Amino acid sequence: MQFTPLLQSGAYRIDLDPRGDERGQFTRLLCANELKKIGLTKPIVNINHSRTREKGTIRGMHFQYPPDCEIKIIKCIRGAVWDCIVDIRNDSPTFLKWDAVELTAENNRMIYVPEGFAHGFQTLTNDAEIVYFVTAFYAPKNEDGLRFDDPDLRIDWQLQAATVSERDKKHPLIAEKRDWKGITLV
Repeated sequence: MQFTPLLQSGAYRIDLDPRGDERGQFTRLLCANELKKIGLTKPIVNINHSRTREKGTIRGMHFQYPPDCEIKIIKCIRGAVWDCIVDIRNDSPTFLKWDAVELTAENNRMIYVPEGFAHGFQTLTNDAEIVYFVTAFYAPKNEDGLRFDDPDLRIDWQLQAATVSERDKKHPLIAEKRDWKGITLV
């Protein structure tokens, strides 16, 4: 595993090191010893799988409030996605800044999303699939999101949004909601 820091402190692109021979290839997706190098000390408690049918679909930007903040590691296993994170740690120098990594089934990349980030993605192909390794259980009472098209974020989605859930369309704009359970967004 090779870790490349992203714009925000604590976030990384992970390049995997597949081993191959005449039979095919083998790739280690998760190694606790390697991930300790970038600060992962919590156990993975969920592994989730998402399949999205239509190219251009946007899912996100989701997060959970304390005490249910989660670390995520995301890997594309079919097709391609533009995986995006937004720093929502109000004491961070990159507060409300976004970064993105193209994840494909072929490029053997993952993204490490620390606690204190909103996460989402846009599918760049039809029938894209990703898996999420997550360190916190889903807590509906502590979930929230940022609007994918918030003008204060100016996320550079790669394609015009084809499909967005009603829930994701209804997240308030940052300018409309100043205090989100202790996270001061403006």
